[in-house]
Amino acid sequence: MNFKKIIQENKLEPYFIKGSFGIEKEGLRADKEGYLALTDHPALFGNRNHHPYIQTDFSESQLELVTPPQDTLKQQYQWLKALHDVVNRTLSEDEFVWPFSMPNVLPDEEDIPLIKVEDSSEIKYRKNLADKYGKKKQMISGVHFNFSFDPVFLEKLSEQFQGHDELDEWCNDLYLKMSRNYLRYQWVLTYLFGASPVSHPSLLDSESIGMVRSIRNSTYGYHNTFTDNVSYESIGRYIEDIERLVKNNTLYEEREYYGSSRLRGKGKYVSQLINNGARYIELRSFDLNPFDPLGFSYEQSLFVHVYLLTMVWMDQDNSDEDIKVGIEMNAQTSLENTFETSRYQEEGLSLLTMMKQTCRELKLPNDYSNVIDEAIHVFHHPEETLAAKIVTRLKEKSSFIDFGIELGLNYKQLSLEKPFLLNGFETMEMSSQILLYDALQMGLETTVLDENDHFLAFTYKGNKEYVRNGNMTSKDTYISHWIMANKTVTKKLLREKSFAVPDGEEFSTLTEAKNYYDLLNSKSIVVKPKSTNYGIGISIFKQSPSRKAYEDALIIAFKEDDGILVEEYIEGTEYRFFVLDEKVEAVLLREPANVTGDGEHTVRELIALKNKHPYRGENHRAPLEKIKTSEIEELMLEEQGHTFESIIENNKKVNLRENSNISTGGDSIDVTDDMHESYMRVAEEIAKALNVKVTGLDLIIPDIDLPSTKENQGYTVIEANFNPAMNMHAYVQKGKGRRLSKKVLEMLYPDIELS
Repeated sequence: MNFKKIIQENKLEPYFIKGSFGIEKEGLRADKEGYLALTDHPALFGNRNHHPYIQTDFSESQLELVTPPQDTLKQQYQWLKALHDVVNRTLSEDEFVWPFSMPNVLPDEEDIPLIKVEDSSEIKYRKNLADKYGKKKQMISGVHFNFSFDPVFLEKLSEQFQGHDELDEWCNDLYLKMSRNYLRYQWVLTYLFGASPVSHPSLLDSESIGMVRSIRNSTYGYHNTFTDNVSYESIGRYIEDIERLVKNNTLYEEREYYGSSRLRGKGKYVSQLINNGARYIELRSFDLNPFDPLGFSYEQSLFVHVYLLTMVWMDQDNSDEDIKVGIEMNAQTSLENTFETSRYQEEGLSLLTMMKQTCRELKLPNDYSNVIDEAIHVFHHPEETLAAKIVTRLKEKSSFIDFGIELGLNYKQLSLEKPFLLNGFETMEMSSQILLYDALQMGLETTVLDENDHFLAFTYKGNKEYVRNGNMTSKDTYISHWIMANKTVTKKLLREKSFAVPDGEEFSTLTEAKNYYDLLNSKSIVVKPKSTNYGIGISIFKQSPSRKAYEDALIIAFKEDDGILVEEYIEGTEYRFFVLDEKVEAVLLREPANVTGDGEHTVRELIALKNKHPYRGENHRAPLEKIKTSEIEELMLEEQGHTFESIIENNKKVNLRENSNISTGGDSIDVTDDMHESYMRVAEEIAKALNVKVTGLDLIIPDIDLPSTKENQGYTVIEANFNPAMNMHAYVQKGKGRRLSKKVLEMLYPDIELS
C-alpha cells in the first residue's frame, strides 16, 4: 500500500507528522565504588504492583523509568527529566544510576538479586531467563523508544476504508512497513548512537573484541538464542511465528521475544493484534547515551522520529529477506572499530539524504534538518560517534568504571542542586512542583492538565482527584475559598465562635478611612487590603502613625483592593499554622529580612553572603527570596542608625524589613516541635469552625510556652489563608522541613500502598 500517495492526495501531512511518544529507560543502581548496588529497591518509590513510572526490570538493582505517552517530544522529555529528578533524589547518598548500557562491576551470578515482588509468576519468569541467558547478560541496559501515530491522523485515514476491521488491518500494515524498513536500516542508528564500546571484565573481556561501536547490539550482547527470524510480512505471520516459538518452548513467554521492533496492541497477547490492531511500535535497540544526563538526548529523539516517518514515507518496502540483510549489517556495524569509516557509508548517506527530503516534503521544523546534518557530519567523521567519544575519553585518562562513576555522580548532582524544583516542570509554582514530585515518587497515575494554571489530576485504583496550586482539592467547598479570601467575613465567623481576633474597622472609600484617623487615639495599627495575600499592601505601625504616614498607608492599601481594614496592632510573634484535614502538620515562624553582624563585613556584604543560601532565589523560583537592597531596606537601616556600608558588631541582628513575609526576603524557621499543644488545638478548632480541610492560619502569640486557656487565650487570629504555600515549610532556613505535599496526597488517597 502506498501510504505516501494516500497522505499526499488527502493533504494529511500535518496529521502524519504528529504522534505519541514514550521512553522506557533501564539503568543499574551503583554504589560510589562502581559496584552493583545490592540493596533493595527503595521503598520510597511506592508499591511496584501499581507504580506506572518507576519499576524494576530483571533485577532488584535494575531500575526502569517509563514516561507516559505524550503528544510531543518536548513533553516526553519533561517527564523524563522529572522522573530522573525523582530517582536521583530518592536514591541513598551512596548510590547513583550507572550511565552506561554495559554494566558496572558485577558480583558473581548467584549474588545478582532478582526482583523482589509479590507476583510469583514474575519471579518464575526471571528465573527462567537467568537459567537460559545468565544473570549477567540480563544486566545490560538500554532505551526503548515507543511511537504511535496521532489518533486524528488514523481517523482521517480511516475515511479511506470501509469498515473497522479493514482499518485495523490497515493500521497493522502501517506499523509493519515501519518495522520492516526500520530493521533493514537499523544499522544506521547503531553507527550513530551505539555507545557500548567496552565492558568491564566482570561481564565480558572486551579486550579480545577490541573497541567496537556497540557490544550490546552485537552477538556478544543480550539477544534471543534462537536463529529463526520472526516474519514481519503480515500480522498473521508475525503472530504465528511468536506463538510457535512459545509453543515449542523456544520462548518461555511472548514477552521474551527481543526483536528490535515489536508491535504492541491493547492486550497482553500478540493474537489480539488481529482483532484490535497494532497501537504502537516499541523500538528496543538503543544504547544508553552516557553523555546525556537522561540517557537519551532530545536530539536523538528528533532523529528517531524523522527516521520513523521516513520508513513509512519512502517508496521502498523491505521483505523478510531484506530484514535478514539488515540484521547482518547491524551485527557487522556493531563490531566495527569505533574510529573506522562505516563499510556502509554510501548507503547511510543515501538514507540521510532521503530523510532530508522527508523533512522538506513534510515541512518539518528546522530542528529535524539540523540533527540530520549532524548525522551526515558524523558519517564523515567516525571519531565523533558516541562510541568513539567514549573510547577517546577512556584513552585520555579514565578507566571505564571511573568514567561511569564521574558521569553518574555528576548527573545525580544536577538533580540535587535545586531540590525544590522539578526539572521539566520548573515553570509551575513550587507547591505544585513538590506535589507532582511526591505523586511520581509514590506511584500515582498523574496527568498535567494545565501546566500554566498548575492543574493536576491523579488516579489511584480508579479514584480520580484534581488538584490546583498544590492543595486546592475537592475536599474543600467552593464557599470556603471565599470565606478565607474575605478578611472581614473570616473575622466575623471566628468572633461568633469566641476566637480572639483583632478589633478594627472596614472602609470602602478613602475619605471614610481618612476621617477615622481622629478616632485612633494614638493607637498602634495595621492597615491592610481586605482580600489580598502574601503581605501585599500592608503597612504596620508599631507606634501611632502621623496623619501623613496613615494616609500614605491608606493609598497603598486601596491600590490593592476596593476595601481595606484598619486594625489594632497586636504585640507578639506571628506564626503560620498549616492545618490539613483538621490536624496541624507544621508551624512556621517567619522573621523579617535580616542580617547578623560579624564585626568584619558591611551590611551589603552580609546580604550578599546570606543570599548565597541554596534555598534563596528570585521571582518566587525558590523557597526563600533573596534579600534586596532597595530604598525600603535603606530606610529601615536609617531608622536604626545604619547604612548598607555599616559594619555591624558581632552577633547583633539588624532587620531590613518591617514585615515578615518570605516574599520580601524573610527567614523561615520551623517551630512545630516547640509550639505548645494548646495552640495546635486552637488552630485545629479554627479550621473546623471555618469548615476547611486545608488552610494556613496566622496567629500572633506573645509567649508560646504559656498555654492557651479560656481565661487567657494567649493568641490573636490575624488571617486564614486558602491555598497556603507548602514550599516554605518543606525547605526552611532553620529547623526541620515538613513535606506537606505528601500529606495532601495521603488525605486524597488514605488507602494508598506505599511499599
